[in-house]
Amino acid sequence: MSTIEKVAIIGLDCADPHLMFERFVDDLPTQKRLMAGGTFGKLESSLPPITVPAWSCMASSKDPGTLGIYGFRNRADYSYDKLSIATSLAVKEPRLWDILSQQGKKVIVLGVPGTFPITKPPNGIMVTSFMTPGKDSDYTWPRELKAEIDRVAPGYQLDVKDFRTNDKERLVQQIHDMTRERFKLAKHLVTTKEWDFFWMVEMGPDRLYHGFWQYTDPHHHRYEAGNPLENVIRDYHKLLDEEIGGLLEAMDLDKTALLWASDHGAQLMHGGLCFNDWLIQEGYLVLEEQPTGPTRFADVKINWKKTRAWGEGGYYARCFINVKGREPNGVVKQRHYQAFRDELIGRLESMVDHNGKPMGTKVYKPEEVYDKVNNVPPDLIVLFGNLNWRSVGTVGNPSIYTFENDTGPDDANHARYGMYLLHHPSLPPRGRVDSASLYDVAPTVLKLMGLPVPGDMRGKSLV
Repeated sequence: MSTIEKVAIIGLDCADPHLMFERFVDDLPTQKRLMAGGTFGKLESSLPPITVPAWSCMASSKDPGTLGIYGFRNRADYSYDKLSIATSLAVKEPRLWDILSQQGKKVIVLGVPGTFPITKPPNGIMVTSFMTPGKDSDYTWPRELKAEIDRVAPGYQLDVKDFRTNDKERLVQQIHDMTRERFKLAKHLVTTKEWDFFWMVEMGPDRLYHGFWQYTDPHHHRYEAGNPLENVIRDYHKLLDEEIGGLLEAMDLDKTALLWASDHGAQLMHGGLCFNDWLIQEGYLVLEEQPTGPTRFADVKINWKKTRAWGEGGYYARCFINVKGREPNGVVKQRHYQAFRDELIGRLESMVDHNGKPMGTKVYKPEEVYDKVNNVPPDLIVLFGNLNWRSVGTVGNPSIYTFENDTGPDDANHARYGMYLLHHPSLPPRGRVDSASLYDVAPTVLKLMGLPVPGDMRGKSLV
């Protein structure tokens, strides 16, 4: 029987289980072959299911509350306007490459979100992710790897520019180019460098879904059957399957356990819910003066002495409460805090959509869903329409419902379930198993590599 000497993770940001395992599966020969001899299914994401913090949750087997990272931007303190971006500096918990490096294992980390800047170099290779300011930054370890990348993959892109665009032709071309170059570099690294553990993340699926979901999903309100962009997402998955197949040819699969995984899935987006406008309408947020049109929240004058709650926009909503003694001009007394949160939850979960039908919004208290609650959490985590609606943070919109995204054209929101596929000849093929969680990835890798699993990891090994 083959023994496992190495582990490789191929991360596909946002890759959706329905598309990969059902809708497009017959067009994906590499994946289909591995499915036949492996275990695969839905992979439950973190809450919230967004790129930052999900990949770091996967790499550490710790939840967003424990990491103290609730999104791409986070409140830096309890003032009203100070936000910080969650770079690698925000991650205090050890991630897989840290643990493996300490054990003397050689690692290659390519494009995994949450790795820039490189402050704690791994025992091996690191190329940082889409959050890197640019290729003129120190985005590699060792530093001299940058020149090697320019030589072997001169068109290497950290991310596509402006993926929320109406220039669909450019976007498709740029995503295809990015993916080809990333896999070209991956193939170079696995064949020329020493490694025990390899982890790459390709951002292409996420960028493509956001740009083209309306053209492929018959349930989307803008879908038109037979439209010229209908097969863009399918064709990209075929390219991805081909590129992965080429990468696997460069690995010894008798000795390498393989795990494909995504950080979350995707689903159609009906539109945006203008959260702060709703809070104003309901009397929870009070302005000094009403803007004449849609205006960034940071540019609006708030009457904090009369405001009880406000919200941040994004794929999901973070609701913050203006608590007396906590915020500078807090008005909600500590003894009323829990009752006020419950009032908001009731109001939010009973919201209706633009047609007067129940929206299906889900609201969570951080301390009830996380093992710990570090840094400055939102007071409530709000998934409008269970993520079929995004949260719009601007103020002064003509309606609380909008069908134009405030950050550019976008058809998809994130879904709570991504995908995974685990394969090695020594592992019994279990077929479809939908009970896995993104927190199970790190314990699984450690188990496969014969290393102990730390007791404070949230997940469990899948083998």
